[in-house]
Amino acid sequence: MTDWLIAMMENLGAFGAGLAIMLENLFPPLPSEVILPLSGFTAGRGELDLLDVLLFTTLGSVAGALALYWVGALLGRERTLAIAAKLPLVKVSDIEKTEAWFLRHGRKTVFFGRMIPIFRSLISVPAGVERMPLVTFTLLTTAGSAIWNTIFVLAGYFLGENWSLVEAYVGIGTNVVIGLVVLAIAVFVTVRLTERRKGRHANRR
Repeated sequence: MTDWLIAMMENLGAFGAGLAIMLENLFPPLPSEVILPLSGFTAGRGELDLLDVLLFTTLGSVAGALALYWVGALLGRERTLAIAAKLPLVKVSDIEKTEAWFLRHGRKTVFFGRMIPIFRSLISVPAGVERMPLVTFTLLTTAGSAIWNTIFVLAGYFLGENWSLVEAYVGIGTNVVIGLVVLAIAVFVTVRLTERRKGRHANRR
């Protein structure tokens, strides 16, 4: 991973860092906690311009988010509900509740979601499904991405050879988020299975 990123930045400069971040938005397993500090470290060595790195990584974040926004927009509400209706353990009412929540808190969700591992990418899809105004989505995504990217690029810039420490510490936070998501899914599945069993028992009576 590190060799691939270094090669991209050597060949494409700060644009390569931006391209890597765009791909990270589309394919979350690519870790921004590696891409951004490494970009900052490279800038600290004088091989890249720091402002160019901040600019292109933010543009890359926005480009990736817009691509996912349009996936959600093309999918649309009706198709999303139709897909949800076919999924086991998922109720259309669950999607409708999520939709109502997003309509109330969508702006904060998009802005702060850009700073949460994993959700950084996923949040763009419901924004597209709900057709959040494109200008609003772009501005919130740009602001949130700029803050997230600047923190991690500067961390790599000032840590120098120790830039990989960022990955280690952020990895702990990412694992916590993953653990919470898995726990939430387990609780959701358990509740749904319990409801289904109670429903079958009531029907037998």
